[in-house]
Amino acid sequence: MALELVTIPCLSDNYAFLLHDTGTGDTALIDIPAAGPILAELARRGWTLSDVWITHHHDDHVQGLGEVLAAHPARVTGAAADAHRLPPLDVQVADGDTLEFAGNTVAVMDVSGHTVGHVAYYIPAANTVFTADSLMALGCGRLFEGTAEQMWGSLTKLMALPADTLVCSGHEYTAGNAKFALTIDPDNPELISRNEQITVARATGVPTVPSTLALERATNPFLRASDPGIRSRLGMTDASDAGVFAEIRARKDAF
Repeated sequence: MALELVTIPCLSDNYAFLLHDTGTGDTALIDIPAAGPILAELARRGWTLSDVWITHHHDDHVQGLGEVLAAHPARVTGAAADAHRLPPLDVQVADGDTLEFAGNTVAVMDVSGHTVGHVAYYIPAANTVFTADSLMALGCGRLFEGTAEQMWGSLTKLMALPADTLVCSGHEYTAGNAKFALTIDPDNPELISRNEQITVARATGVPTVPSTLALERATNPFLRASDPGIRSRLGMTDASDAGVFAEIRARKDAF
């Protein structure tokens, strides 16, 4: 059996994802920013939706659900901690829970910070983690509800996954994130190279998502709080990693 991943641009800068098992025909949808592009992709491929996995409650990740379910009745999964503000759920999950998708294990990870109750879905067989607005391409989500300590804990958890894991995040923010990253880590040759590649990709309309965890570790300043050069540049050589992360997040908020 093989798992096929499809990235679907939605709205102005959101992404939804389809994960399809070619053996069983099962298809999971991760987040529902808008129904139209998702339904069009399902129709184009002749796939029938079996599952919907919601990462968090923000409208730009759930607002297309009703229309999608009207065409594709499917099992809807989301965080138990967020059930009071999510659409009706068939399955409620928490950190450490596992789901089964077409015979494959799906690990649920609490990645609170952007919101409290935000979850990620990690599928080892697909070598993929769906992080939405927690770990993002060259960034992380703004801390609307959680604390810097919470988000740093969530990012640390995600960083422990295998380096070749595909990171499927929720937005096309990468070009702007790269401009900020270069103010924090300007001498990083991998970041400089990545910024050049992003410029070319966006000029031709190519998505920069997904990325790999190895690339994020090497270039994403929000994962690099322990880097001596960054700590020195920020004047925080003796600070905790969480403290350095909090400073980087605050600078991004004001960027």
